Amino acid sequence: MNMILFMFTISLLLSSILITLNLWLAQTNPDSEKLSPYECGFDPLGSARLPFSIRFFLVAILFLLFDLEIALLLPLPWATQLQSPLTTLTWTFTIILLLTLGLIYEWTQGGLEWAE
Repeated sequence: MNMILFMFTISLLLSSILITLNLWLAQTNPDSEKLSPYECGFDPLGSARLPFSIRFFLVAILFLLFDLEIALLLPLPWATQLQSPLTTLTWTFTIILLLTLGLIYEWTQGGLEWAE
């Protein structure tokens, strides 16, 4: 119980110090870029019909796709302790093979090329 109280006190003290430093050292001189409603690099007062590169969306979708598929491999260390680790490793190899084939396909189709 004494160790829990010690850790709680240390974490509370450290949090308080960091919050105080942040409030004390923070810059409070915002410029016109920070005061604009959009921070994406586009002029918010200009035309809303400017052409936007579809590459941004394709790269984002590819990232989400590969990121979610990699999340399927996260329980692998616990799954190898099941009764049939060979089946688990076979499915793992299949997922990694599909990811690799998808990456090769995107690479050959030019989906990863940013500038043409």
